[in-house]
Amino acid sequence: MRSAVRAAPPALPVSVRTPVLVAAGLGLVVLVVLAVLFAGESQPTAFDTPLLPGPDLLPDPWWYVATAVDFVGEPVGSAIVIVLFTGGVLLARRPRTAVLILVGCGLTVAVTSLLKPITGRVIHGHFLSYPSGHTAFATALALIGAFLLADRLSRPAALTVTAVLALAAALLMAWAEVGLGAHYPTDTIGGFAAALVIIPATALAVDRIAVRL
Repeated sequence: MRSAVRAAPPALPVSVRTPVLVAAGLGLVVLVVLAVLFAGESQPTAFDTPLLPGPDLLPDPWWYVATAVDFVGEPVGSAIVIVLFTGGVLLARRPRTAVLILVGCGLTVAVTSLLKPITGRVIHGHFLSYPSGHTAFATALALIGAFLLADRLSRPAALTVTAVLALAAALLMAWAEVGLGAHYPTDTIGGFAAALVIIPATALAVDRIAVRL
């Protein structure tokens, strides 16, 4: 097992390593700055206000679409996705990626959950909202999927795919969370930033530990 992990393709492909680690550093700055700015707040910012839905939230059928997207970030939905994703990469003989899914997604959920009470930003009076764990989880999955594809692509294509998948997943989940009234738009930016920090850092750690086994 140790030799298989050591010889497996890296969790963080060389073709995207430097750019995503730079993005991780920028993400950390964004995450912390927004946490400081929103600490203890309970009102939308000037950026949030025009992006918020009306009092009736999303109309049908978009409400049902948003609810389905939101389910991916719920405990049951996320567990299903993680089991299926992990099983698929193990069948593809990518043990490092399997570890990244379990550890990286776990850390993403844990960090965003811990930051909520620390930041203390609330929506609808008492629901802790910053950062958005759903957006962070969706971005984390997209980044890991992009890392899987990067090995088969040229460097420019790998970077493009990574950026597009991460942004698309974050925007889709952000739309759902804001549309359902669960988060302010800036909460979702914080969630996106959290995943940018956690997943590349975890992938790099997985690779280094695997080499030392």
